[in-house]
Amino acid sequence: MSFTAAVLIIISAFTHAGWNLLSKSSKPSGAFFFFAIGFATVCISPLALLFREELFLLTARVWKLSAAAGFCMALYYFALAAAYRKGDISIAYPIARSSPILVVTIVSFILGRSREIGPWALAGILMVVAGCFLLPIRRFRDFSLKIYLKACCAFALLAAIGTAGYTVIDDTALSCMRSLPGGRFNAFNAAFLYLLIEGAACFIWLAAGIMFIRGERIRFGQFFSGKRRDIRLAFLAGVSIFFTYG
Repeated sequence: MSFTAAVLIIISAFTHAGWNLLSKSSKPSGAFFFFAIGFATVCISPLALLFREELFLLTARVWKLSAAAGFCMALYYFALAAAYRKGDISIAYPIARSSPILVVTIVSFILGRSREIGPWALAGILMVVAGCFLLPIRRFRDFSLKIYLKACCAFALLAAIGTAGYTVIDDTALSCMRSLPGGRFNAFNAAFLYLLIEGAACFIWLAAGIMFIRGERIRFGQFFSGKRRDIRLAFLAGVSIFFTYG
């Protein structure tokens, strides 16, 4: 990994933790992320004009992949909000963010990309995941699978499934974009144009979830009629989310 890549990952890790703190300090719900993603998508929508020529070059496969990634991301936000409502962020967040590492690693091996994961990387993966899964346990002798069946951990694991889903799909979609004839896509315009498309897809899936999940409809009404502070936090979280993933 290059030094630049490492620095970008560290910056994104801090901003990622930051918007999670914002969502936890508000009223964690699908409605919060609906507004957050909506605000952020509107903010970066001018990219569609900036990259309008590249936009028309996208294949049907890229559009389908972005729709699938948007669904996985919406699942992640719904489950993450539920995990934060049911438990503490110091438990829910590490489990939700570390578990996908295992899934992505397994998928990478299945897809024949094991050469990209060296022995030291694999050791680091196992150490991070093991440490995060030990967080809910006060003493080693208290270890039991029942701990992870509690609502907070269960929703955190569901969020992890969503994360693993969009992570693998994002990688595939971006690879497709960069391999399109003409060489019109580079690391920058491919990432941010895809981010806009995926954000719009996620916004639509979040809207659908709020419409069909009764509890989310209730929380949507409560959020919309609540304090302006919550809306400001959603805006800040949305900007941070898109900055982080971009």
